[in-house]
Amino acid sequence: MLTVSDDEFWEGVSPVEFGDLPALQDAVTVVGYPIGGDTISVTSGVVSRIEILSYVHGSTELLGLQIDAAINSGNSGGPAFNDKGNCVGIAFQSLKHDDAENIGYVIPTPVIMHFIQDYEKNGAYTGFPILGVEWQKMENPDLRLAMGMKSDQKGVRIRRIEPTAPESHLLKPSDVILSFDGVKVANDGTVPFRHGERMGFSYLVSQKYTGDTALVKVLRDSKILEFDIKLATHKRLIPAHTSAKPPSYYIIAGFVFTAVTVPYLRSEYGKDYEFDAPVKLLDKHLHAMAESTDEQLVVISQVLVADINIGYEDIVNTQVLAFNGKPVKNLKSLANMVDNCNDEYLRFDLEYQQLILNFATQIVVLHAKAAKAATLDILTTHCISSAMSDDLKT
Repeated sequence: MLTVSDDEFWEGVSPVEFGDLPALQDAVTVVGYPIGGDTISVTSGVVSRIEILSYVHGSTELLGLQIDAAINSGNSGGPAFNDKGNCVGIAFQSLKHDDAENIGYVIPTPVIMHFIQDYEKNGAYTGFPILGVEWQKMENPDLRLAMGMKSDQKGVRIRRIEPTAPESHLLKPSDVILSFDGVKVANDGTVPFRHGERMGFSYLVSQKYTGDTALVKVLRDSKILEFDIKLATHKRLIPAHTSAKPPSYYIIAGFVFTAVTVPYLRSEYGKDYEFDAPVKLLDKHLHAMAESTDEQLVVISQVLVADINIGYEDIVNTQVLAFNGKPVKNLKSLANMVDNCNDEYLRFDLEYQQLILNFATQIVVLHAKAAKAATLDILTTHCISSAMSDDLKT
């Protein structure tokens, strides 16, 4: 939320009014300052699709508008107006594909109002809650019979549940979600939206606020059960944002350890990190679930070359699985274990793909006293003021 310190700024300024969610084929006009010039740019088009979209910036899925007006770099954050002059959304991304032209996306007013009301309600942005489950469509009749569903029952099967989600102790894999807050869920995972339209049932979840409860009806072992579930935001193993905090790091014997985040992947591999980052990290990014709220994916980011770490120079962005036989839960626990280690050697077990479908660990072994003694000289050589970031010192 942005403002200015001098209230005189607002004198004579008329605020833009928000409009309702547009219908398909409604005309929209996008205003902004995209590349190609310095003056204001106005492009027009129509709403071609309304559905749950993947929001690139937030790594989440929310309601979105697809329009055929051109949206280019610099348009992001610009308003989209309807024919009455009301703002119906904010331009924020476009589809870049060789076979697609003029496909842009707009954050609609329901999502914008949710953000504003969340801020007013909590004094800060808490985010959009999720149900915390992965689900499977139940369109196959044999699958429905095998799950004990009657002919008049519809729903989706839970594949797995986020271990950190509040509902993890209530719902179980293979439960069939029949309804959410009294709204029946179809076999394809959709719910009624507007006349003649359907929407993914995650839309109903996104209308809630963090901490709200929802009534979820499930089918388990041919019995219908109801649960009041408290909704929470997603705890990702690889966070999408770092809340403007400096990156965490820990250095021992030239080995630079850090926790993987999306900003880190973007800094290492560029904006196309989803194609260029190591497959092992991308698999964790897309599919792994955090087992606890403080779990992090810790990697050796790089090795600052020195005599103590000869032969290990090529290790880059490789996950640390264990230290001296103990699992690494997060960066802080690793730093504490290394600093308090009284063993003769420091042994780090790293994830390493040996052959297809045949995995083994790669190990790093250092003499403990020599490694700790060499660290200060390595920091001095590379003009690094501290062996660890401030957040690990507390």
